[in-house]
Amino acid sequence: MIPKQTWAAAVASVLLLTAMPAAGHHSFAEAFDSHKPVTIKGVVTKIEWTNPHAHFYVDVTDDKHVTTNWKLELASPQVLLQQGWRARSLNVGDEVTVDGWMARTSATTVNARIVTLADGRRVSAGSSGGDVPLNWQPAHPLDGTLPRPARHPVHRS
Repeated sequence: MIPKQTWAAAVASVLLLTAMPAAGHHSFAEAFDSHKPVTIKGVVTKIEWTNPHAHFYVDVTDDKHVTTNWKLELASPQVLLQQGWRARSLNVGDEVTVDGWMARTSATTVNARIVTLADGRRVSAGSSGGDVPLNWQPAHPLDGTLPRPARHPVHRS
């Protein structure tokens, strides 16, 4: 039989752990502003294949030759693989162009929507903000390029 002190300590531990605030996953609308689209072009400085989101960082140089490091959020590594990304799709030193949405709380953080790679391929970043054009058809699983015109475009009214 379990002593009462051990049982009480176990119950207290469970209550403490469940009462702590969770550093949970954010919603797109909470973290990013879909009314603030942005396009940035720069050189990749760092890549993080982590859950729940992969990230990469880009040095962007403005008209005054001031360089700022931007953080770009992608989908999870699993979603990126499903979108056609591979471990070497993006490399430190690559020049990329990223279309996405600005963060609500940071002037240098973006939720990436479409990433144009150094070789000109456009790949979906798997954004939860909705990143796929209406005429999207899944690309060949080994190249992950986009967009490829649909044979029968979808029209919504």
